Amino acid sequence: MGKTFSLLTKQTGQDEGQDSLTSSLGDSQTEDGKSGDVSQFPYVEFTGRDSVTCPTCQGTGRIPRGQENQLVALIPYSDQRLRPRRTKLYVSASVVVCLLLSGLAVFFLFPRSIDVSYVGVKSVFVSYDKEKRSVYLNITNTLNITNNNYYSVEVANITAQVQFAKTVISKSRISNTTAISPLDMKQIDYMVPTILADEMNYMYDYCTLQTIKVHNIVVMMQVTVTTTYFGHAEQVSQEMYQYVDCGGNTTSIRAMTKPFSIPHPAE
Repeated sequence: MGKTFSLLTKQTGQDEGQDSLTSSLGDSQTEDGKSGDVSQFPYVEFTGRDSVTCPTCQGTGRIPRGQENQLVALIPYSDQRLRPRRTKLYVSASVVVCLLLSGLAVFFLFPRSIDVSYVGVKSVFVSYDKEKRSVYLNITNTLNITNNNYYSVEVANITAQVQFAKTVISKSRISNTTAISPLDMKQIDYMVPTILADEMNYMYDYCTLQTIKVHNIVVMMQVTVTTTYFGHAEQVSQEMYQYVDCGGNTTSIRAMTKPFSIPHPAE
C-alpha cells in the first residue's frame, strides 16, 4: 500500500515537470515568432452584422452594408479584364471599314456630268398672216438628257433661242421641273414659237410660193438646260443648225451639223 502511493506521487511529479517544460517551450516559440515574418500568418478579419461581403473581392474583403452600389472596386493592374484580346485587330478592322465607307460615299456622291443631246426638230406647225405678211412657226424640238450620277437630278428649266440670218427671231423659256433617275436618260420635247415678220416679211413670199414644193430655211437652234442636284445648279448649252420647212406642216428631222456641248456653271 505504501509502495503504491509513492509510485503515484513520483509519476505525478514527472507529468507536472513535462507540462511546465512544454509550456516554457511554447512561450519561447511564441516570443520568437513575434520577431519573425508576420506575412507567414494569414489575415483574418472578423466582421459584424453591419457589413456584407464585397461583391468584387471574391469574399476576401468587406464593405459597409447599404453601400454596395456607391463604392468603386479596385481591380489589380494585372487583371486580364484590363487587357482585352484582339485589340489591334478590332482597331484595324474599324479603320478599314471607315475608309471603305468613305470611299464608297465619295464614289457614289461625286458629281458627274449631265449629257444633253439635241435630237432635232420633231414637228413644225406653220400659219400665215396675209395682211401683216408674217409667217408663224411653232417649232417643237427634242432633247435627250442623260444623268450619269448615282442620284436623281432635276431639270429646272429649258431656255431656247432661234436665229435666222444672224437675227434672233424667237426666245422661249420652259419652266418644267422634271426628275431624272440615277443612270437614266429622259427625252424631253419643248416648243419654240417663231415669227418671221417686219424686216423679214419678204420670207412670206418665199414660204407661200406655190411653184416650190419644199420651202426650207436654215435656222440656228440654241438651247440651255439647267439642272439642279443637292442645291447645286449646272447649265449645259447646245447649238445646232436645222432645216425648217416654212411652206407647210412637217415632222421630219434633218440635221445639218452635229451638235456640241458647252457646259458651264449656273450664275
